[in-house]
Amino acid sequence: MVDFYKAAKAIENEIIEWRRDFHKHPELSFEEVRTAGIISDHLTKLGIEHRTGLGKTGIVGYLHGKGDGPVIMLRFDIDALPIPQESDLEYASVYPGKMHGCGHDGHAAIGMGVASVLAENKDSINGTIMLVFQPAEEVASGAQAMIDDGALDPMPDMAFGIHVHSITEKGVVRLEPGPVLSAADMFKFTVFGKGGHGAEPHDTVDPIVITAQIINNIQTIVSRNVSPLDVAVVSIGSIHAGEAPNVIPDSCMVSGNIRTYLPETRELVHKRIQEIVESTAKNNGGSSDFEMIYGVPATVNNPEITEEIFPLLEKIIGAENISRDARSTPSEDMSIFLEKAPGAYLVLGAGGNDYPPHHNPKFHWDDSVLPTGVAIMCEIAAHFSTK
Repeated sequence: MVDFYKAAKAIENEIIEWRRDFHKHPELSFEEVRTAGIISDHLTKLGIEHRTGLGKTGIVGYLHGKGDGPVIMLRFDIDALPIPQESDLEYASVYPGKMHGCGHDGHAAIGMGVASVLAENKDSINGTIMLVFQPAEEVASGAQAMIDDGALDPMPDMAFGIHVHSITEKGVVRLEPGPVLSAADMFKFTVFGKGGHGAEPHDTVDPIVITAQIINNIQTIVSRNVSPLDVAVVSIGSIHAGEAPNVIPDSCMVSGNIRTYLPETRELVHKRIQEIVESTAKNNGGSSDFEMIYGVPATVNNPEITEEIFPLLEKIIGAENISRDARSTPSEDMSIFLEKAPGAYLVLGAGGNDYPPHHNPKFHWDDSVLPTGVAIMCEIAAHFSTK
C-alpha cells in the first residue's frame, strides 16, 4: 500500500517551486503557452504519453497502470486573471495587470506532482489515469473547448477536480454530495421607449422609468417564485441610458447574472425574467429586446462516489479536518466534465479567515498544503482505478 502523502512530501520543495514559478509568470485564458510548455516537458520526462493543443492550450496525459481498469480523469485548471497584483511576495507576478488570483498556479503544480508520484507508483493503479490540464476556466470556456477538440477520447468513467481556497482553514477539505457550485448564466435586455425633452415627459415613453420597474419586479423572483428551500441569485450588473440630464433617451440597456443549483430552478428564473421584461415594457407603452446567455451548469458531486472519498480523506488529513459543508454560489466549468462522467469536486483549505478572498489583488494562500492536494488526488485515482 503506497503512502501517497509521504511520497508527495518527498517532492514538496519541487511542487512549491513549480507553483511559485507559475505564480510569477501568470498567463490569461487561452494564452497559457509557457505554462503548458512546462507541463508538457514534465510529462515527457516522466515518460507519460500526452496530447497538447486541446482547447488551444490544454493538455491531456495518459498514465497507464499495471492492468485493465477504468479511465479516471483528474482535472487541473491553469489560467490566471486580468487583475493587477498588489503584493510584496518575492514570487509576485512580473506581468503588469495579470496575476494568479484564484489558485490555478497551485492546481497546475498539484497536477505535476500527481504525475510524478503516480509515475513512480504505477503498480498502485489499474486502467488509465487521465491528467487534464485545462485552460480558460476563468472565462468558463476551457472545458468545452477541450471537449470539442476530443479531450474526452476515451470517455472517462469518473472525473475529479480540486480547488485550493484561501479563506478555508489550512488543511481542511470541504466536500459534500450533490450540488456544490451554482450554474451561472447572464441576461441582457434593452427597453425601447420614445425620447424627448426632460421638461416634457408627457410627450415621451421613458425607458428609464420602465427599466426601474423591471428591476424592482425582477427582485421578486427569488422571494416569490423560488422555493424558500432552494437557492437562486439574480443580480443586475450594468445599466446604460442617456447622456444628458435634461434628455429622456430612446432606450435603456441592462445586463445581469443568475446563479442557481437545480435545473428546474434555473429554467424557472430564466422564464420569469423574460416575462417580466417583456410584459412590463409593453404595459408601459414601450417594447423590449431580450437575450438569455447560457453559461455553465451547476457543479454536482455524485452522491455514491462522494461518500467513498470520505474514508480516503481520513487516511490523509484525519476526520477532524473534513467538512461536509462545501456548497457555495460561485461557478466552475468543471461542471461540464461532471455532466459527462460522474465524480466529485473537492475544496482544499489553504489559509483561513485572515487571508484575502479569491479574485482580489492581494490574494495569497499557504502553499504548504500542496503535498496534501497531491496525496488526495493520488489516493482518489488509486482507489477508484482498482475497485
